[in-house]
Parts: sequence; C-alpha cells; structure tokens
Amino acid sequence: MAHVKDFKQLEYLSGFGNEFKSEDPRCPNALPVGQNSPQKCPYGLYAEQLSGSAFTVPRKDNKRSWLYRIRPSVQHKPFEPLQIPKFTNRFSDFAPNPNQLRWNPFPLPDDSTLVDFVEGLHTVCGGGDIVARNGIAIHNYSCNVSMHDRCLYNADGDFLIVPQQGALKITTEFGRILVEPQEIVVIPQGIRFSVAVDGPSRGYILEVYGVHFQLPDLGPIGANGLANPRDFLTPVAWFEDRDGVTFRVVSKYQGAFFEAIQDHSPFDVVAWHGNYTPFKYDLRRFMVINTVSFDHCDPSIFTVLTAPSTRPGVAIADFVIFPPRWGVAENTFRPPYYHRNCMSEYMGLIVGTYEAKEGGFRPGGASLHSMMTPHGPDAACFEKASNDELRPQRVADGTMSFMFESSLSMVVTDWANRENVDFNYFKDWMPLKKHFRNTP
Repeated sequence: MAHVKDFKQLEYLSGFGNEFKSEDPRCPNALPVGQNSPQKCPYGLYAEQLSGSAFTVPRKDNKRSWLYRIRPSVQHKPFEPLQIPKFTNRFSDFAPNPNQLRWNPFPLPDDSTLVDFVEGLHTVCGGGDIVARNGIAIHNYSCNVSMHDRCLYNADGDFLIVPQQGALKITTEFGRILVEPQEIVVIPQGIRFSVAVDGPSRGYILEVYGVHFQLPDLGPIGANGLANPRDFLTPVAWFEDRDGVTFRVVSKYQGAFFEAIQDHSPFDVVAWHGNYTPFKYDLRRFMVINTVSFDHCDPSIFTVLTAPSTRPGVAIADFVIFPPRWGVAENTFRPPYYHRNCMSEYMGLIVGTYEAKEGGFRPGGASLHSMMTPHGPDAACFEKASNDELRPQRVADGTMSFMFESSLSMVVTDWANRENVDFNYFKDWMPLKKHFRNTP
C-alpha cells in the first residue's frame, strides 16, 4: 500500500475493552458532542454504527462503535463470488483423523508468484457450524505482496492473527496498526482491513464465530497477572479521502468469499468512539504465573485471550502462549506430562524451539493433538528431564510458542492431511523405553 508511508510513526490508545474516542487531527472537533447521530454531522460526515453484539445484551457485554466517515459503507456495487481455493469454514465434507499431526513450516510463495493476504489464506482445521454461529477455524496465511486497493471484512467472526515471519502493516477503518512477530492483532467481526507487507510473510489465524475474544477471569490469582488490560493497544483515527479508484471490498460470509467494487477508499473514517475496535498485544508483556513448589501446572495459566462458550468455564477457543520463564518445581518432571484431553490442541511456533520437542517442531510449523488423542514430550525430552539436576533454570529463552485450544472436535481439511505433513511425527515417541521394575 504505497499511500502508507511510515507505520513506525503510530499512536495507540491503551486498555482492553475501554470506551475510546478518537479523531484525526486534520479535522478537529469531528466528533459530535452530546449525541451520536445529529441531523448534520461536523464536516459533512455520515454517522454509522458498527455493532458487535445484540442491542439488548447487558450493558457490560454491549460492543459497538460509532464511525464518522466521508461516505457510508453501504455505497458499493453488488457482491460477486470470489474463489479462495484452500479456505473453508465448512468441515462436514472432510473425514475424521484422530492421529497426532505435525506440519513442516508453511511454505512461502514462490518469487515468481504474487500472493496477497487474501489469496494466501489456507485452512488447516476447524469445528462447529458457521451458519449456526458456533465454532472456530484455524488458518495459515502466506503472502509476498500488499493488498493494493483491496480490503477484507469477516462477516462471520473475529480473526486473531499471529505473525511468524514478516511484519504486517494493517490499515483498518479505525486507523493503522503495525504488527510484528511476537505480537498479535485481533480484527473483530465486520471491521474492514487491508494488509501490507514488505516481503515474504506468513503466520497463523484463529477464527471464532458467535463470540468475541476477551480476557480470562483471574480468580484466586487476584487483580494482576497474565495479560494486563493496559497493554492492549487500539489505533487512533486516521483517514484517507481517495476518489476515482477501483477499490475491491472482499466479504467473507458464511464461509464463502465475495467481492464488490466501489470508487473510493473505505478507510475514510475521520473520527470514531466506542468499545468495538481492532487491537494488538505484545506477547512479551505477558506476566507468567507458575509453580514455586511442585508439579507442572495446567496450560490454562498461560491464557492470553479466551472466547467463552455458553457453558461456564468451557471455551470455544483459548489463545495460550509459552513464553520465557523460570522453572523451579521440586521433585517434578518439569516438561508437560503425557496426557489425553477433552480439548483439541493446535500448537504453533513463532521463534526458537519448543522445550518438549526440540527436533521436528520448527518456526512456521504446527501440530494438532485432537480430542483424547494422547501426546506429550518426545523420547529425548523425557529421558533428559527425568535425569536433570533440579535446580532453578530458565525455560524457553529466545522462544515463543503458542496454542489454540478448543472444546470443539477439530476436523482437518483434505489438503492439510496431505500437504506439508511430517508423516514421521509418530516416531518421536517410538524410542520410549520400558522402565518398569517389579520392585519398589
């Protein structure tokens, strides 16, 4: 996007879920005073409300923002179908696969092929029902060019985007966001955005529909810890007034893509106020909670964001990270224990190595351990951790891995079952030895 000159010179508003107001300094006093939709808005702007929740939900759950823009978003030609071959939200057509799965780093586009963010979307797995609005999908993206005069909005749900290689320069209706590896960005349902890159870029996407991401409750932890609200950043207002262009608006609706043409930029919001906004977070700001006595804690202590279900304590999806930290547990096998789980666990690696699997699990790759599929550290990790001197030690320095965890049963797409797969993954556990002795 050549019109975006310098994403380094950005301003942000701080605090998760806060009511904010922002206006581009080029148009002071663009926000109406005392009401949301006056008969005539300042500067001849249009008022438009963007609602992320039902009108009648409790006040604490209401999500909406008012946008004051040069033209309302309704002004475009009819949508026409657009094919993105390896993207889907419909998983009923794929056969189940209970195996432990691991993927090699997702390939970057060939230099001879120009692929933008939309064209580079690739679905790995998912569950639930997109039309009934209850479920998730997990995607990769891989691109090497910017979206030029093109934007995307997801009518189905929220995107949580995890860059692994290459920064993303994201222009939204609310302003501009620079998102680098070891940061994440959430683009809530319906918000239009465009992605610019400076070269080959790839990463991971967690999509949830029917619910929004929120901070997990802290319970006995108290008032502080994990991801702190003040560290979440949303952009300040920024607009462009561009006419006479062929701008393509891509809509993802019921898992299918459509494209409409309009003759002006959709990023024409001069001012806005509300609590329904895109936001980013630096994973390195996470305050780790861990044991200081014995045993390995459940990974829920590393939850950054959650998308809760209607069942208390059960998530449609959790976003969990495993950042650098100290390990001090006494008389304990410190890596993750072997386990089977009523949740589905998709892991990705942003940088470094994951402590329980230092071999085939590489940055840009991933693994999936489906519901009740057994998993745990590989044989080499088990032997080492079983015999290590148990002194305080740093864990995961220079590393950042993460997990998308869901209460839904994951279905893997046909292409993800055959492409880029590490078919030798099961061999990580085959060397495990029998240590049993029939004596105390």
